[in-house]
Amino acid sequence: MVVTTLATALWAMLPAYLPNNVAVVAGGGRPIDGGRTMGGNRLLGDGKTWRGTAVGTVAGTLLALGLNVVHDSIAGLLGVALPFFPLRVGFALAFGAMLGDIGASFVKRRTGSERGAAFPGLDQLDFVVGALVTTAVVAPAWFGATFTLPVVVAVLIATPVLHVVTNVGAYLLGLKDEPW
Repeated sequence: MVVTTLATALWAMLPAYLPNNVAVVAGGGRPIDGGRTMGGNRLLGDGKTWRGTAVGTVAGTLLALGLNVVHDSIAGLLGVALPFFPLRVGFALAFGAMLGDIGASFVKRRTGSERGAAFPGLDQLDFVVGALVTTAVVAPAWFGATFTLPVVVAVLIATPVLHVVTNVGAYLLGLKDEPW
């Protein structure tokens, strides 16, 4: 049961795990907030760009479609009934992840946190909340069938661990300026 739940959780979240990582590499360009401020602080900051958001969303959506291609093989290998990703679900997971990260940036700027400053909890789960909420709105039946309570709990436990590991890796590779 635990292995099945964890496999389902990680598989279902893969299209949401990828977009922010791709945005770090492929981002840049014009900031979403256009340099606007609120209360003396930037709305979002230079790290949230139109290109990063678009490329991250496309990458996550394409990953979902790619997972569909290998679905039967991986499900058979693991012996787990993994979810299949309709296009709208892949898009919702990917775009929702980007929205969650953008929302967290807004919150961090309101609290006076500088770009790249650690914000425990929010940094690890912002994109998860965005992906889950967006997917629940776009595809409620798929969401309900896939994200059962045990699967959501697995996502909430596994994601911070994966977040720390990938961010430290990106830092060591010189892709990020800080390891969080």
